Amino acid sequence: MSGIGYQYVLLRLVPSIEREEFLNVGVVVYAQMADFLDARFDLAPQRLEAFAPHLDPADVEAALEGLCAAVRGEACAGRPAMPKLGQRFGWITAPRSTILQPGPLHGGVTDDPALTLDRLVSRLVTPSGG
Repeated sequence: MSGIGYQYVLLRLVPSIEREEFLNVGVVVYAQMADFLDARFDLAPQRLEAFAPHLDPADVEAALEGLCAAVRGEACAGRPAMPKLGQRFGWITAPRSTILQPGPLHGGVTDDPALTLDRLVSRLVTPSGG
């Protein structure tokens, strides 16, 4: 495959919605032509402690795991059934007022959406920046 269009969104941790400060904690990549939708996160404990000491890392990780489960299409009480990848990506990217929020939508072209996801996480989420 060559030249696959994709979209991605950063997952942001917003511990105080009123302050509008955030920490990038994950990425979701959707490539419709490749039938690809996946998410990864990197919750660095030291960064979380410095940024939001009042949050329990286990709770934040559980919330991120829940979003990743939604990306995979796993059933969950309180979440609509979303059999199509585009539906799930739309649900993930919809604005919300919770401590985990999607950032703006971005796009690009890739030959390998999974590798692109790994690179985006490394560059935009992982504390060392790759």
